[in-house]
Amino acid sequence: MTGRWLGGGLVLFAVLFGAALYYFQVYAYYERVSGLSAITVAGQEVAVSEYDGIDADTSGLKLRGCFRTDPQAFDGLPVAAAPTPLTPPRWFDCFDAAALQDDLDAGRATAYMAAENDKDGIDRLVAVYPDGRGFQWRQLNEKYTD
Repeated sequence: MTGRWLGGGLVLFAVLFGAALYYFQVYAYYERVSGLSAITVAGQEVAVSEYDGIDADTSGLKLRGCFRTDPQAFDGLPVAAAPTPLTPPRWFDCFDAAALQDDLDAGRATAYMAAENDKDGIDRLVAVYPDGRGFQWRQLNEKYTD
C-alpha cells in the first residue's frame, strides 16, 4: 500500500510540475502591447495603426506584433536577407508564422531589417503586405546561428 501512495504521489507531482512548466512557458512572462502609433524601422519612424503585440523581458525573442501601415512608407528601407518569423504562443492568433513564411518565400510579403542587433545577437524584422498588413518579430542573427 505504501508503494502505491508513493507512486501516486510521484505521478501527481509530475503532472502538477508539467502543468506549471507549461503555464510559465506559454503564458506567464508575456505582456500584451497595444496602442502603438509608430514603430522604428532602420532609424525611421513609420506610422502604424491597430497594433496588437506581445513581448517579454525574459527573452529578446518573444516580441511579436501585428499592425496596419502604409506599405509605401517602407520604400527605400533595407530588405531583410533571411527573414524567419518565429512561432508565437497559440493564444496570440493574429501572427501566423507559417503563413507569413510562405508569403515571404513566395514574394507576397516583403521583410525589412528594422534594427540590426536590437538586442545582443538578435535582429528585429518587419514584414509588410501590399494591402497594409504588417508584422514584426525578432530573430537570431549570424552571431548565434552558426
